[in-house]
Amino acid sequence: MRLFDILALLIGLSALFSWLNDRFLKLPNAIGLMLVALVFSLLLQLPLPFAPGLEGQVAHMLESIDLTEAFLHGMLGFLLFAGALHVDLSELARQKWAVITLASASVVGATLLIGIGSYLLFLALGIPVPFLYCLVFGALISPTDPVAVLGILKSAKAPKSLEMKITGESLFNDGVAVVLFMALLTLATGETTLALGETLFLLIKEILGGLLFGVVLGWVALQMIRHTENYQVEIMVTLALAMSGYAIAAHAHVSAPIAIVIAGLIIGNHGRATAVTEATRHRLDDFWELVDEVLNAVLFVLIGLEVLVIEVTGDLVLAGLLAIPLVLVVRFVSVGVPIHLMRRSRSFEPGVVPILTWGGLRGGISVALVLSLPKGPVADILLTVTYSVVVFSVLVQGLTLGPLVRAVAAWTRRDSV
Repeated sequence: MRLFDILALLIGLSALFSWLNDRFLKLPNAIGLMLVALVFSLLLQLPLPFAPGLEGQVAHMLESIDLTEAFLHGMLGFLLFAGALHVDLSELARQKWAVITLASASVVGATLLIGIGSYLLFLALGIPVPFLYCLVFGALISPTDPVAVLGILKSAKAPKSLEMKITGESLFNDGVAVVLFMALLTLATGETTLALGETLFLLIKEILGGLLFGVVLGWVALQMIRHTENYQVEIMVTLALAMSGYAIAAHAHVSAPIAIVIAGLIIGNHGRATAVTEATRHRLDDFWELVDEVLNAVLFVLIGLEVLVIEVTGDLVLAGLLAIPLVLVVRFVSVGVPIHLMRRSRSFEPGVVPILTWGGLRGGISVALVLSLPKGPVADILLTVTYSVVVFSVLVQGLTLGPLVRAVAAWTRRDSV
């Protein structure tokens, strides 16, 4: 299929599924889109007399899309910039230690624990997955996706400080997880002979390099915006920042996701306060909210359709089902232990650990990373297991997070009486 045909089909399906969700299901958009796309995929596998061969055509379209390339080197920069643009830097600064810990130590700890747990799980089921690839699985399934959860937290009237912890963690842990994933994958495939210390040094260099490069990118874009009053030019500068800045950071071998988050925070806070007019601010917000909405719609439709190209066997389905509680338990430990240690010097909201655990939804980045694995039996195994965890987290955790937040709030009020 031509690129235009693929884009036309994806946008068309996204619009149709969005309308169906808005008209009938009325679920949060990301959850509703993924559910409708998943049902659509399952229907395609039935013998439909009015659409012979449609399943094969859609599956062929999915196989022709390099989702890893499209997401990690396309959508991700826009999504991270759009998310960072609306984050209050002063509130983020108040939660900085919790965010830094959750986005770094918790990701590394979760990677190690999931790697060990999944290795034992695959061993018990007789599924051959080397230990290093289990660590790779831990790295790709550790980052959380804020897209579906933030709307739920707002509607459930969750505390602002809790929203900021989840938002900040999700924005920064993508960059840490991608760097960790790449380092572990090169070890697993034998593409590098670096020692552990050298690998950690490269990991830290990419993260710190991303932070510094993001500051430079944000400052340059901010100066350009300050010296023009044309809102079309200002929007073009931010568009170039999200796209060109991401590409330059990737070629400079620093963390592009972290660089774009930092740049987005600078434009969203200092740019709003000092560089743009009120009218431009509204136009800028409207533009990036639309970009965010369209890209997320396409992404979650793609995730829902991916069921057509995954391998489904009894052992792999069982491994996927058992991986769900494993990932949840590790999430509980990886956020619970740091928060317990930090309670000695700072206060946290009641129920913060269960909410962070259940609200740690997995999404597009996990699917994109697993699809980037070298083709082979191990990649097929990890794709099925990853897909099982992602579908459960978005549909089950996403749909029940609101009641959990309200239940915790009610329990807290009752205890305070």
